[in-house]
Amino acid sequence: MRFLETIASIDGEILHLDYHQKRVNKTLGASSFVLSELLNPPQDGYFRCRVIYDKNTSITSYHPYTLKLAKSFKLVHADRLNYHLKYENRQELNQLKTQYAKYDEIIIVKNNLLTDTSIANLAFFKNGSWFTPKTPLLEGTTRARLIDEGFLHVSDIAIKDLDNFQGFALMNAMIDFEIIQDGIMAIKK
Repeated sequence: MRFLETIASIDGEILHLDYHQKRVNKTLGASSFVLSELLNPPQDGYFRCRVIYDKNTSITSYHPYTLKLAKSFKLVHADRLNYHLKYENRQELNQLKTQYAKYDEIIIVKNNLLTDTSIANLAFFKNGSWFTPKTPLLEGTTRARLIDEGFLHVSDIAIKDLDNFQGFALMNAMIDFEIIQDGIMAIKK
């Protein structure tokens, strides 16, 4: 089984590497796998550093990145979906997203609680504070950093709670934290 780490770099500077290293260590257990020794991103531009790895091998590649934000979202129930580690194989997630291709993105619901989209963690705004699901599909590095900084608060967020929020945002290593303006969320099946 192979895993994936997606890391942003701007003009050769690798962003938030310590959080990615923590996730690699958690994924592999005690390991001497050191991301900084594998990364040498291009010096000009915004790049997605993609590291595919297991305990013994790694493949690193670099891809120019352009931000594309979703505007339409579909809530999708997937109680059996398991993506607690960032696996290279995203087949199950990709199939689920393909089923709802008329929407830009899906929001995955497990046990009636919101988790993540297919590519990002979620945050919801209420009474001057941002809340992120207590049980995400994947504990993202940006999510972890914003919780550590005190910007995000964790909470169970059920579908019935959505009317209590004034807005929402997506976050991952590449988009950092982006508030969705004028997004449309399809809640009913």
